Amino acid sequence: MSMPFYVSPEQLMKDRADFARKGIGRGRSVVAVQYADGVLFVSENPSQALHKVSEIYDRIAFAAVGRYNEFENLRIAGVRLADMRGYAYDRRDVTGRGLANAYAQTLGTIFSSGGEKPYEVELFVAEIGDAASDDQLYRLTYDGQVADEHGFAVMGGAADTVAAHLKEHYIEGASLAEALRVAVTALGHTVDERGNAGDRVIPVADLEVAVLDRTRTQPRKFVRIRPPRITELLGERGPATQAPDEPAEGGGTTPSSGSPDDPADPTDQVSGAVPPLENPVTGEPPVAPPIARPAPPAAPRDPVDPAQPMSPVDTPPADPDEQ
Repeated sequence: MSMPFYVSPEQLMKDRADFARKGIGRGRSVVAVQYADGVLFVSENPSQALHKVSEIYDRIAFAAVGRYNEFENLRIAGVRLADMRGYAYDRRDVTGRGLANAYAQTLGTIFSSGGEKPYEVELFVAEIGDAASDDQLYRLTYDGQVADEHGFAVMGGAADTVAAHLKEHYIEGASLAEALRVAVTALGHTVDERGNAGDRVIPVADLEVAVLDRTRTQPRKFVRIRPPRITELLGERGPATQAPDEPAEGGGTTPSSGSPDDPADPTDQVSGAVPPLENPVTGEPPVAPPIARPAPPAAPRDPVDPAQPMSPVDTPPADPDEQ
């Protein structure tokens, strides 16, 4: 009988933690900043369909980095838990702290279980109050640890570099425009291997921005900020630069979709973007261009009178006796 392969619990937990951190670090960072009227979420997300920031309940928002399918399952579970608790008891009983504790239990159970891989996700759960001092921001890691953040927080990607830049430029009680400029500048701040700092201008179309705004009169305080409003808040900036391609699992790089430098992409247009599925103004589907049909062959002409077309009906049959 062969002896089973033994791994110490310390080594097993270390390997699972390294695996989760590696998956989280491959994504792009998400920044949460507390400003005068609420909490701001900013992320570099070129996708217009897969959101990193979402609403959970009236005053509660959710943000995540890592594997989309895993944190989307957690988001849906949080929405169901909040709805059931608000329906069974009262809407005031749904709190960010309660949701953070529920997420911590789920992530901790999955991480310590040996039957499945740990979730490669980190989460933000934010709740706003009637005053800025009542705002709450929780950060949850892949192993179920909960941290109560104040002022700002960063997770995913180059979190240390972004957090260091935010620490230098963060202003408590700033306006929405000031907080957005600081957050976007921090996301574009990079440091190379030699320690040289550099800044790039992230295109507005690649930014996902949302806020919990306490000044709204509606019970739901979550609002997404669209590109025209983002451009107005950011003001004048330099020329936009695209982010470097994320490393693929095989060790190469994955080119971004619609890149004009990719000759193998058949969807390249003059602008280098994929054609839209619908008209952005009217919302109607695109109309296919008319199919070009080949012109019919020209009718044979009479050799005697080239100007007169010859029809097969009017042409007399040839006389076999003619020489």
